[in-house]
Amino acid sequence: MKINGKMLIEIGFKSGKWFPEAMEYVNSRDLSKTEVLEYLEQFRPAPEIPLLENAAKFSINIKAENELEEVNVNSVVTSMKVLMKTPTLVNGAVMPDACPTGGKGTIPVGGVAVAKNAIHPGMHSADICCSVMLTDFGKADPKEVLDAAHSITHFGYGGRSRENQFRFPMDLLEEIEGNEFLNDQKSIAAARSHLGTQGDGNHFLFVGKSKATGNTMLVTHHGSRGFGANLYTKGMKVAERFRKELSPETLKHNAWIPYETEEGKTYWEALQIIRKWTKKNHEVLHDATLEKLGIEKENRFWNEHNFVFKDGDLFYHAKGATPLDPKFMPDITGPRLIPLNMSEPVLIVKGKTTETNLGFAPHGAGRNISRTQHRKSKIGTFEEIFEAETKGLDVRFFSNEIDITELPSAYKNAETVRNQMEEFGLGEVIDEVLPYGCIMAGDWQKNAPWRIRKRQDKKRNRK
Repeated sequence: MKINGKMLIEIGFKSGKWFPEAMEYVNSRDLSKTEVLEYLEQFRPAPEIPLLENAAKFSINIKAENELEEVNVNSVVTSMKVLMKTPTLVNGAVMPDACPTGGKGTIPVGGVAVAKNAIHPGMHSADICCSVMLTDFGKADPKEVLDAAHSITHFGYGGRSRENQFRFPMDLLEEIEGNEFLNDQKSIAAARSHLGTQGDGNHFLFVGKSKATGNTMLVTHHGSRGFGANLYTKGMKVAERFRKELSPETLKHNAWIPYETEEGKTYWEALQIIRKWTKKNHEVLHDATLEKLGIEKENRFWNEHNFVFKDGDLFYHAKGATPLDPKFMPDITGPRLIPLNMSEPVLIVKGKTTETNLGFAPHGAGRNISRTQHRKSKIGTFEEIFEAETKGLDVRFFSNEIDITELPSAYKNAETVRNQMEEFGLGEVIDEVLPYGCIMAGDWQKNAPWRIRKRQDKKRNRK
């Protein structure tokens, strides 16, 4: 019996890379119809995995305390109910800083989703390993620390120029080159040029004083930049391939990579390399600031709050949730950090795992409304709004352009978040870093290189 691709499709097979091999095998042998069908059976895909009829459970560690929050909480819970029908998920949780980030079924910021033997790139998002690091500068003058850090850090578009790049660790480069997801020119270029950069959005460099000791503390908040974003893009493509084969009913943004596959193991290893890079990204900024001031650090600790954490065959996808349980952090060196907003303390916390927190705490204050809604709700000039909300603080925007969507009023009430942390058992505050000042990207797009070129072109065209 001879076969071709059309015949394979007619008897129920989906077109695949195995078609030529199978046709060559069959057509080079004198096989009966029964023998052909027996041989082809090995290529028949497993039955498609449907969405869960009964969604997996999840704990709600948040409550609305006003009408605006009620809309936010309802959106978060509705999205989680759809999300938890994803067939890999077995548990979940929502933190007090939760806010929606997309359509129904998208994991919210402040959400935790626990999957069995599966990694969901869409549930850690492009900002892989968004994290915070604290360094204790002892009795240093906070203004001097902020000034020194300002001269060293980098916010906004792109990376550092070649002459301003930090020396890249060769052992880390070897790991990158040894991973199929990371070993390409684009990823390696981003890893080099983005080292020592903080990006934009809600990322910051914060200086304040410990409430307990009076020591000056430097806190940075950022993720893996373009290096991590490149991995996310590749991961989503691989997950989509598996989704089409395994579970077409699953929403595209909830596609997964089965951990037990070669791709799953390699992707997990890539995530760990991204984690190492991101920690180093914080360290180079802190160490350069210490060196500029001629100071030795007194203490340092760090934690991510946007990552995937493994415990046996369970993968905890924390989309903006701080790990409390030491099992999630192999290099744990101290308590955890929870920033709120530029006018509020950075909380230093510890805590225990419970059935409802799943070993996590909030990662910050979150938002009740979008940036656009917040911008429209404000009255006055940007300068007037900035002055009113940052009084007494040394707040700087790296681009020299005010971004009012990062001012305190853009975020949830910090006291509410703290009260709900206590109410739901989401960590105990053991110290606070009282704010002196901070640096953020600001509205860097206003004078982005391409906008400047566009304005220059318009001027030339008018002449």
